Amino acid sequence: MKKSTKVWLIVFIISFVGSLLLFSSVSRGIVIGESIYLNFDAMGYVGLVFMAISTVSGSVLYFKFIKSQNFTRMLFFLTVPLTLTFAVAIYLISDINSFNGTQIDTLRQVLNVTLSNNINYVWAILLTIVYLILLFLTFSYACKPIKKIEKAVSRLSDGEIKDEIQIGGNKQFEGIEHGLNKINDVYKEKENLIKKTNLEYEKYVPKQFLKFLGKNSILELELGNQVQKEVTTMFCDIRNSTATSSTLSLEDNFNYINSYLKVVSPLVRKHGGFVDKYLGDGILAVFMKAENAMECAVQIVKAIEQKNKSSVATPSMDVGISLNTGEVVFGVVGEEERKSPTIISDTVNLASKMENINKFFHTKIIFSKRTLNSLRNEYPLSYRFIGTLTLEDKDYLSMFECLDSYDKKTREKLESVKVTFEQGVRYYNLGKYHNAKENFQLVLKRAREDRVAYMYYNKCEQKISGENPMRL
Repeated sequence: MKKSTKVWLIVFIISFVGSLLLFSSVSRGIVIGESIYLNFDAMGYVGLVFMAISTVSGSVLYFKFIKSQNFTRMLFFLTVPLTLTFAVAIYLISDINSFNGTQIDTLRQVLNVTLSNNINYVWAILLTIVYLILLFLTFSYACKPIKKIEKAVSRLSDGEIKDEIQIGGNKQFEGIEHGLNKINDVYKEKENLIKKTNLEYEKYVPKQFLKFLGKNSILELELGNQVQKEVTTMFCDIRNSTATSSTLSLEDNFNYINSYLKVVSPLVRKHGGFVDKYLGDGILAVFMKAENAMECAVQIVKAIEQKNKSSVATPSMDVGISLNTGEVVFGVVGEEERKSPTIISDTVNLASKMENINKFFHTKIIFSKRTLNSLRNEYPLSYRFIGTLTLEDKDYLSMFECLDSYDKKTREKLESVKVTFEQGVRYYNLGKYHNAKENFQLVLKRAREDRVAYMYYNKCEQKISGENPMRL
């Protein structure tokens, strides 16, 4: 027995005994004559208080007793007292004229029942209506948990999950509530597992990729799904990673690469792009807007430089980035047992070839003319033309270098010789190597650290002397 029940039981026993002992005092205070009036003394009022307390505590104990029963017994104990009271009342009212006594005379007077009017049957009908209403309210109270169970089961069947299911009612319903909450907890665990799984999947298949294909989940991806979009692709890799990796253990090598990727990948996401592939010491990223790709490239270079300054214990790293804009196909390739979402396009291949030129010139960020044309007119960008890439179909791809990745002093020097440098590149493309050499010589006098001008200067000397330099 619960502690609270014991307390209520003690209160009930004390108040009930007090009520019995003072019943005569209470009854003496009820004066019945031509009318009914009350005239209680001090003990009569004390008796009334005991009766009130015993009534309340008895009701509490009664409902606690009912809640401890199963549903069938609960209905029985709720309706039997009510039905017995109704039966006694009906019997008394229907045959009230055959009883004698002062209390009965007073009751007939209150109800206005006489031998001639037979109004006692009207009171019987009204009492029946009241009984039916009380019976309805009793059943509604008893069956309220069933409605909650119905709602809870309906929600669970629809996959709706709540923090906690509350049924209420008697002891039997407590067991049902416990069972439903266990089912609810299983659903919550599965839902959390699905969320975690989806988050893990997103690390392999970015949300943007699914969005391009019009899919909400990786489970919807099918072989052959594809869509064509104009995007800006970014190739970004570590310079001299092979030489660096030869000096490190396998574990340190992985940590070295991952420390670089932890810098680059968040910046790609921050600027609205996503990483399509990790290429060992490099990445292939995709951006919907060219200016986002350009800004991201500048931020990556600066972030890597800052990392080199703060991480003295690990080998410093340098990155090269190439950007190209064009139509690409987002799709799913492979076979049913192994599917792989990817992008396929000449745009990607050109960006890869540009990165080879980037390595040759030791530049930081280069981009194609199509990327330049895709930038909005008001986009602030410091850049210069560095040459053309000859393609297999004898076409040419104009390439530009972004100067914003350099420190202010270097950028200002390169900007000051931009016209001379670009004229030298045009002379070189026209085969006027003497003129080109003079231009690059002027550039190097004012900006000795200009590696691209130095490379072109050497190529001009090789051309003039009859050697066959690397073809752009």
